[in-house]
Amino acid sequence: MKSVSLNAAPRSLGRRGGSKQLRESGRIPAVIYGRLTQPQNLEVGAKELKDLIHGSASETMLVDLAVPGDARPKRLALVQEIQHHPLSGQVLHVDFHEVAENEKVTINVPVETVGEAIGVKTDGGVLEHVLFKVKARALPKDLPEVLTVDVSQLKIGMAIHLGEIPVPPGVELVGDKGIPVIAVAAPRAEEEVAAVATEGVAAGDVEMIKEKKEEGEEGAAKAPAKGAEKAPAKGAEKGAAAAPAAGDKKAAPAGDKKAAPAEKKK
Repeated sequence: MKSVSLNAAPRSLGRRGGSKQLRESGRIPAVIYGRLTQPQNLEVGAKELKDLIHGSASETMLVDLAVPGDARPKRLALVQEIQHHPLSGQVLHVDFHEVAENEKVTINVPVETVGEAIGVKTDGGVLEHVLFKVKARALPKDLPEVLTVDVSQLKIGMAIHLGEIPVPPGVELVGDKGIPVIAVAAPRAEEEVAAVATEGVAAGDVEMIKEKKEEGEEGAAKAPAKGAEKAPAKGAEKGAAAAPAAGDKKAAPAGDKKAAPAEKKK
């Protein structure tokens, strides 16, 4: 991997509120650490870093970091991680991992394909990218930016495994060499796709619709019965209560008036 130059400076602003002020001024907060060095807060130019990212195959880059005025003004480092804003994509923070020229390091390298697989072109198969990145170990200068794999000879059911990926001299791929990285799968029949979609609907939505329908029917059946119980009961009770009350009210005064004079005569 060819190293690129990048200027940095010791970070002047503190952590609280300082990172926001740095970004507003066109600078990006960063940190550098390594096996033999203490972590140090740095800052880099936003435009300079953006240009480096756009000109690189991936965000894993080897940089010759220049820190003017520092006790160690020249450092070789890998861009370990770049943090982006989830919505705008703006760079928020950069992690540098300082390395030595004679020390092997392990990084994740992207895997890209070239050519069109026979199984896809002639048999309608599907090219499956099982692993988009693989771990590679080498000296910093020997690290590849990207690994390119020719898939033109792949037929349906065939795969390219980790141990079969061609690598530059001095580079070793880390991991189980039998793991498939790229494969060609048989096409799925339209009947299978339709069956899976139908099963998904029958297992969930149909059952929910049935439950809702049953609840609606049950509510519709209960509503008239409840109304029927209340309406006649109220009418019957009202009528029965009103008739005797009216008769009692008329009879009671008449009896009382006749009885009262008889008592006075005695």
